[in-house]
Amino acid sequence: MKFSKTLVTWYLKNKRDLPWRNTANPYFIWLSEIILQQTRVDQGLAYYLTFVKNFPTVFDLASAKEEQVLKLWQGLGYYSRARNLHTSAKYIVDQLNGNFPSDYKSLLKLKGVGDYTASAIASICFDEPTAVVDGNVYRVLARYFGITTPINSTAGIKEFKKLAQELIDVKNSANHNQAIMEFGARMCKPQNPDCSICPLNSSCVALQKSEIKKLPIKDKKIKVRKRYFNYLVVITSDQKTILRKREGKGIWQNLYEFPLIESIANIDETDLVNHAEFNELFQESDVLIKQFNQQLIVHKLSHQHINTRFWIVKTNSNKSVNTEWTSIEGFPVPILIHNFIEELKRTEIFSTFEV
Repeated sequence: MKFSKTLVTWYLKNKRDLPWRNTANPYFIWLSEIILQQTRVDQGLAYYLTFVKNFPTVFDLASAKEEQVLKLWQGLGYYSRARNLHTSAKYIVDQLNGNFPSDYKSLLKLKGVGDYTASAIASICFDEPTAVVDGNVYRVLARYFGITTPINSTAGIKEFKKLAQELIDVKNSANHNQAIMEFGARMCKPQNPDCSICPLNSSCVALQKSEIKKLPIKDKKIKVRKRYFNYLVVITSDQKTILRKREGKGIWQNLYEFPLIESIANIDETDLVNHAEFNELFQESDVLIKQFNQQLIVHKLSHQHINTRFWIVKTNSNKSVNTEWTSIEGFPVPILIHNFIEELKRTEIFSTFEV
């Protein structure tokens, strides 16, 4: 109980003034929690405000088109969060008559909601004493109690959840959960925490054993996969191009991109024009090709690095080209494509590159 009281006292004095802390509306809390998964507060805040402005109620989110949701999410990454958010909004409206689930077990039925998010919403909105365990909480508990069990192991997940549940103040679960997360984010930081001013420093095991940098422990990282993307940026004389929606369950599902040739290694222009997919697309067209970026652009995702080259392909006509360049910014695209489009706009490629 002393542990919880110390954290809550610190929290009430030091908490950041964030919009989702000024409401107990489960819709807004849910939005904030989904956005802040895998995202820092300073980055997620603008997205939260945009979503609240565009979708002030769960009914507004449910009735939106998926492309609109994905467009507003653009640049935040982990796009399955946006798709799950949209799916769950429709479930709440269609199956629950717009009534938000009000307990931990019911919240788990929402797509994209796991133990952490369900615990956060249940405690903050409905005073259900279910402990949250996120990266910040893992760090605080591992250091304070000197726990060396890997946090990403099955045993570790169970151990930390059990401990977190034992520590929660059942009469003040909302403040307790928010306090321990804020404490991990601002006091018990991943790198170089100022332990001299920490209110828990007199009883922190990691500090006593000089193991602050060691804890928490994670099992070895998953091997990163290297991929090579060659985007064919088609430009016709009447300024049209090709955009395709990504299908399947890989990265960037339902986002748009230029025609893509994926290779097993870096390729040059000769390899490109001899590729079967290139010939299929331009078999009856006269084309002029220009390499846009001399150096490969490396776009890093959690488990894969996308080595990317954009090829400008000028052609006078092609039956597959049907997207106006003036409309291209309205499509939801990966941030990799968005950044390229912004850079392309600053060039004279449309006027200086003729077939």
